[in-house]
Amino acid sequence: MDFKAGKLLSQIEIPSDLREKFQTSDLPQISKELRDFIVDVVSVKGGHFGASLGVVELSVALHYVFNTPEDQIVWDVGHQAYGHKILTGRRKIFHTNRKYKGISGFPKRSESEYDTFGVGHSSTSISAALGMAVGSRLQNDKQRQHVAVIGDGAMTAGLAFEGLNHGGVEDSNMLVVLNDNCMSIDPNVGALKEYLTDITTSHTYNKVKDEVWSLLGKISKFGPNAQAIAQKVEHGVKSAMLKQSNLFESLNFRYFGPIDGHDVTHLVEVLKDLKDIPGPKILHILTTKGKGYKLAEEDQTKWHAPGLFNKDTGEIIKVTPKDPQPPKYQDVFGHSIVELAEKNDKIVGITPAMPSGSSLNIMMKAMPERAFDVGIAEQHAVTFSAGLATRGMIPFCNIYSSFMQRAYDQVIHDVALQNLQVIFCLDRAGVAGADGPTHHGAYDISYMRCIPNMIVSAPMNEEELRNLMYTAQADNHGPFSIRYPRGQGVMPSWKTPFKKIKIGQGRKVKSGNDVAILSIGHIGNYAVTACQNLEEKNISTAHYDMRFVKPLDEVLLHEIFGKFDKIVTVEDGCLQGGMGSAIIEFMADHGYHANVIRLGIPDKIIEHGSQDQLYAECRYDTNAIVEACMKLMDEESEVSKNKASA
Repeated sequence: MDFKAGKLLSQIEIPSDLREKFQTSDLPQISKELRDFIVDVVSVKGGHFGASLGVVELSVALHYVFNTPEDQIVWDVGHQAYGHKILTGRRKIFHTNRKYKGISGFPKRSESEYDTFGVGHSSTSISAALGMAVGSRLQNDKQRQHVAVIGDGAMTAGLAFEGLNHGGVEDSNMLVVLNDNCMSIDPNVGALKEYLTDITTSHTYNKVKDEVWSLLGKISKFGPNAQAIAQKVEHGVKSAMLKQSNLFESLNFRYFGPIDGHDVTHLVEVLKDLKDIPGPKILHILTTKGKGYKLAEEDQTKWHAPGLFNKDTGEIIKVTPKDPQPPKYQDVFGHSIVELAEKNDKIVGITPAMPSGSSLNIMMKAMPERAFDVGIAEQHAVTFSAGLATRGMIPFCNIYSSFMQRAYDQVIHDVALQNLQVIFCLDRAGVAGADGPTHHGAYDISYMRCIPNMIVSAPMNEEELRNLMYTAQADNHGPFSIRYPRGQGVMPSWKTPFKKIKIGQGRKVKSGNDVAILSIGHIGNYAVTACQNLEEKNISTAHYDMRFVKPLDEVLLHEIFGKFDKIVTVEDGCLQGGMGSAIIEFMADHGYHANVIRLGIPDKIIEHGSQDQLYAECRYDTNAIVEACMKLMDEESEVSKNKASA
């Protein structure tokens, strides 16, 4: 499908075209054409939607004012970078966005020199831009500009404040653009959200004193003791004398704003002025997520990434299957935790800013006093859960697998060392699809199984997910990890009665005589199909669902290694330190000898694509399992031939 750009946008291949060919008066029309182009493509091809529409004018203004790529623009999260990508040489291939072998849905350094920093998780932009600014200063490059674009939702993360705290004392040439739309993927939470909302309605004044522009906001809503914060910075004396102090001024940033983020002409004027002011600065802009598309403005969560839709009617296109379909694993979690919490009043749910993505929103609606969205703050989510556990509560801490990496220290220091009953539900485990390498949950089996006291498990289907959740809360087993993938399960009739599973006990799915397949998690369903295909080839295959990587089912493994010398392990996780590695460790520790082929995510960065495409690429889909088993059989046959000929 050919996507045509408007008359002005079609003349822009790279940002220098924007700067050299057009006047400021042309920018509103360019913004309109850019917004229309995003709507045209995303409606047909899918992708993140609302966030990019909200920063169209900002994207145009930044590339118009700053000399990119020499000047460095760092986009936080990356959901909002579609306009940036279109303006920086990728308009003609933008339709491949998030598609297998196409361009990434996020800024990516290897993709373009205009993508200055790879992003996917939130709240990294300030620290990254500060590093760039200090690097330029150390190289005596005084002209280069460094801009971090961060949303109000991402400002809830501690990393953003660590970057601000450091940036205020470095006196480097850096501008932070705070894109305040009062909306992340789900509604923002916390005192900072209230502060940012209040500051937009406050009476403002500019006051020159020691070259600092000040805006008085309601800092009291951010913390009970603003003066204690203020004393730690250069202008502490001044701030301590004020009952109300601007947060950013307290951190030694010059504050400008708030201004209308959809007035591209005014944005350009302000950005030009800010270029000439040295040191750390913050420009606070007000935007509307989904700007220019009425339905996206009205329901920002729904239109964050709506899938395919009719741009004229707003109808989201969904294929209605004829037969009942299995649910998403996240929905099984969401409904099951409510069922369990109705029976056990100690259960609470925690998520860092992803209640709809994890389906904890079901519990938040049913029992809001026992479900907590803590904002983009994975570290806090884990330690908060640990605190709850010390009081006898049973927290289900639901964090995407790749996001859990951000809180690894807290898992060890605050949960495992104290052997607290915190149940980690790791959504999006394994390859996560179109979101790509920043979101793949490749490493959690490896990084969880090396932690003392930690139970590491994965369900093969919806029934097992429910049973693992039930088991984890029924008795205090200490830290308990349950991983499951993005997308659908395999059981249309999934609401089965809860049953306890013995910790560390796997199960035999199918008996066989030639080859044993050992799987963990949802990918085991691909092994089921592989076994059927192998039977047609007269290869008798046994299949075991291990369920637990830690502790391993040693009784089952003794049975397997006592019978089979040809074994294939299958996991939707990295091979280094994964389930296959655990099996080989067991084999070595107990003196067994067998031919073992490990299938899983290889030791490289996996790009984006559908899950099935990535399973095939990484060689652990049904065909790969079949081929691995046949290879083992062929090797045995070759050995037998050689012996016979000898």
